[in-house]
Amino acid sequence: MDRVIKKKRWTTKKIILAGVIVGAVLFALYGFLFADNRSKVKTEREKITISTVKEGEFQEYIPRSGTVQPIRSIYMDAIEGGVVKQLVRESGDMVDKGDTIMILTNSNLQLDVMNRETMLYEQLNNQRNIRLNLDQNTLRLKQDLAEIDYQIKLLEPQYERFKELYEKKLVSKREFEEVKEPYMYQLNRRELTVKAYKTDSINIVRQRAQLQNSEDRMLMSLDAVGRILDNLVVRAPITGQLTTPDLEIGESIDRGQSLGQVDIVDSFKVRVPIDELYLPRIKEGQKGTFDFSGDTYELTIEKIFPTVTNGVFEVDMHFVGEQPENIKRGQTLRVRLQLSDLTTATLLPVGGFYQNTGGNWVYVLEEGDDKAVKRNIRLNRKNSQYYEVSEGLQPGDRVITSSYDNFGDNEVIVLD
Repeated sequence: MDRVIKKKRWTTKKIILAGVIVGAVLFALYGFLFADNRSKVKTEREKITISTVKEGEFQEYIPRSGTVQPIRSIYMDAIEGGVVKQLVRESGDMVDKGDTIMILTNSNLQLDVMNRETMLYEQLNNQRNIRLNLDQNTLRLKQDLAEIDYQIKLLEPQYERFKELYEKKLVSKREFEEVKEPYMYQLNRRELTVKAYKTDSINIVRQRAQLQNSEDRMLMSLDAVGRILDNLVVRAPITGQLTTPDLEIGESIDRGQSLGQVDIVDSFKVRVPIDELYLPRIKEGQKGTFDFSGDTYELTIEKIFPTVTNGVFEVDMHFVGEQPENIKRGQTLRVRLQLSDLTTATLLPVGGFYQNTGGNWVYVLEEGDDKAVKRNIRLNRKNSQYYEVSEGLQPGDRVITSSYDNFGDNEVIVLD
């Protein structure tokens, strides 16, 4: 007897088809919910630089190139113009203070000096003649007084005798007056002469002081005029090394023209140019260091030149302690000028990424080191080696610090 066979709703074929559909739906749903949809770009690991963030000591400094200069230089200028007569010392020679370096000649100056000396000597002679006249006048007054006193001495006894006789009426009044009048004349004359002598003495004291001051000034002028010709002899102002321009015998030198300099070469300083934006942060006593022949040396700012030229001002730095051996004038030193004290900070090595991000974000490697993800950060100060990280990174983070020029705006860097 035949049976009715019920047809199955879920055949093997249908089950397989349903499984495929469900799997596709689940895969699509997983891709929508969990897949990484961020923009990506691939790069070769060998073409990038990966640096590790660390915690350590940080000091803000700026690297600058300084030039070694003598600690002190004295410049020589021609006080008087002339023609080079003799070159006694050459550029580069060591000289002592007062050594003759070169001799100039100037015939017009020599003639002028002779004329001025002649005029001064004539004025001195006039002053001395005035002094002589004063002395002669004083002497004449003294002689007059002496003569008057002599006449009084002769007339006084006769006057006393005739006075006594006149009182006794032994001589007439006329006879008495003939003796009295010459005597009284000499007395009056003496009184006037004494007054004249006193007045003359006071005036003479004042005139003598004026004459003496005038003569002293003339003698000083005469001495100064005599030294004018000494200015044609150029001498070393200090002991040191001489540097002069290339001069030749017979070459004309103008007044005020530079004739070189003498440098103290047993000690040096470093002249350092600095960008004007750092001017408010630079002060005397600030430190700096540099490396020379395998050793590190310290400098300190002794003088600041605040004048800004082409966006740059300069400072003079002196050595702290011993200066390097065999250091030479004109050498260039790479100075690390300190702008802050040592502090502990999170440090990110300097790299080309900053030109692309401005320090606002970086690519940080995730676990597995197969990709790097963009992360926002904040940087503070910097020196030539490190940035100071204020937020966004922790010690141990690994960051791509090379240039981001080829990464575009992608959020993930896949490393091959």
